[in-house]
Amino acid sequence: MAFVAEALFRDNAYLKSAEAKVVAVDGRGILLDRTVFYATSGGQPGDTGVLVRAGGARIAIAGTVTGETKDEIVHQPAEGASLPQVGETVTAEIDWERRLKLMRMHAACHLLTVVCPYPITGAAVGEEESRVDFDIPDAGVTREGVSAQLMELVRADHPIFARWITDEELAANPGLVKSKNVRPPLGSGRIRLVCIGEDGAVDTQPCGGTHVASTADVGEIHIGKIEKKGRENRRFRIRFGPLPAS
Repeated sequence: MAFVAEALFRDNAYLKSAEAKVVAVDGRGILLDRTVFYATSGGQPGDTGVLVRAGGARIAIAGTVTGETKDEIVHQPAEGASLPQVGETVTAEIDWERRLKLMRMHAACHLLTVVCPYPITGAAVGEEESRVDFDIPDAGVTREGVSAQLMELVRADHPIFARWITDEELAANPGLVKSKNVRPPLGSGRIRLVCIGEDGAVDTQPCGGTHVASTADVGEIHIGKIEKKGRENRRFRIRFGPLPAS
C-alpha cells in the first residue's frame, strides 16, 4: 500500500520546516504524513536535511525520492543514521541554502525556455549549474545573446506562481507542454502549472518543482556553454554569476 504525504512544498516552496508524524519506516527509508522535502522529479534533485526528534536527536536525510506513486515521498536516511519509530512526531527541516539554489536554478530553466522556444529534449537542475537540451538546429544563437535576454527577464521582476488545471484543460491546451517526449502524469484529475508574469503572460507550463517567487530572485545568471549533442540537439548550460569576459 502506498502512503500519501501532504506535499507542503507544492503550495509554499519557502517553508523550511514542519512538524510531521512518521507513518512508515522500511528498507526504502522514512515516510511522513506531511513534508517540506521535495522528492527527486522532473530533473530537480530531492531535498536533503534532517528530521529532529522530540528529544533533539537529529536524523540526517541524504536524499528524498518518490515511492510507488508521486504522492509517496521517501526520506532516505544517511548511512548509519538512527531511525524513528512509526507514530513518532518529528520536525522535518530541509537544507535551505541548497534548496534556494535549486529553486533559483529551476526558475532560470523556465526562463531559458522562454528565450529559446523550442521543444525540450532533456533537463537537469543543479546547485551551481543546470542544463536544458533543445531540439534546435544551428539557428545562430549565442551564449552572449541568450544570457542578455535571460537577464532582461530577471531584471523585469516578473512574479512566479503556481495554479492548477484539470486533465481535460491540459488536453485542450497541448501547447502548454514544452517537452518533446515527456508528458505530465495524468489520472489524478489535476495538473500543476508554474506561471511567470501577470496571469502567466511570460510563461505557463506544467511543472511540479519548486521555484523562487519572482524572476528577480533568480539573481545574476548566464549561459556558460552551448554544446552540440546531435544534428538538431543543443545543450545550454546555465550558471550563476555574470557572463565571463571572452
